[in-house]
Amino acid sequence: MDESAAAPAPARRGGNGRAGRVAYDLDAVLAVAVQAFNERGYDATSMGELAERLGTSKSAIYYHVSGKQELLRLALERALGNLEALLQEPGEKPGEGQGGQPGTAAPTALDRLERVLRGAVRVLVAELPFVTLLLRLRGNTDVEREALARRREFDHAVARLVEEAVADGALRSDVDARTATRLLFGMVNSLVEWYRPGGGLTADHLADAVVAMAFEGLRAQPGPRR
Repeated sequence: MDESAAAPAPARRGGNGRAGRVAYDLDAVLAVAVQAFNERGYDATSMGELAERLGTSKSAIYYHVSGKQELLRLALERALGNLEALLQEPGEKPGEGQGGQPGTAAPTALDRLERVLRGAVRVLVAELPFVTLLLRLRGNTDVEREALARRREFDHAVARLVEEAVADGALRSDVDARTATRLLFGMVNSLVEWYRPGGGLTADHLADAVVAMAFEGLRAQPGPRR
C-alpha cells in the first residue's frame, strides 16, 4: 500500500504521553484545569486528577507546564491581563498616558469609566471560567496573593476614574468613589453566579443593562437634591 495514501497521523501539538490518546495542547489542558479548580478548589485538585480528567498521563501535562502552580498562574493571567488592558485607551500602548488622537476630543472620565465597565462585562462573558477562578481566590499561595494585589490595583484605577467623573460633575458626589467602585463591580462580578453562556443574553445586552443600572443611579441630577 502506498504510504502517501494512508490516513495522516494526528498533528503533534505537544507531548501526549500515551500512544492512541488524543493530543492536548496547552489551552485544552488549561481549560480542564480551570474547570477542576472551580469545582473542587485549587488546593484539593491534584495533577493526578487533572491527568485523569484529560485521559492522559501526568507526564503529558508536565510537557506543557512545570506544575499545578503554573497552570494557576496562566489561568489568572488570562483573566487579569484582559481586565488590565481595559484601562488603556484604544490604540494606546502600555505605559503611555491618556493622550487622544490628534484632532479628536479626549474622552471624559465618564466615557472611560463606561468603556471599562462595558469591557469588564465582555471579558467576564468571554472568559467566564477564568474570571470565576479569579473572583474565588483565597490568597493561600504566592501566585494567588500576587493576583489579588493586581486585582486591587485594577479596582483602585477604576476608583480614580470615578473620582475624576465626580470632579467633572458627571457623577453624583454623595457616594464615596471606593464604595461606588465596589458596587459597580459587585454588580458585574455577580454575573458569575447566574450567567450561563448560550442563552438569549449576549455580552452587549448585559453590558447595556449594567451601564443603565449603574449610571442612572450614579449620574448627577439637575437641580437641588432633596
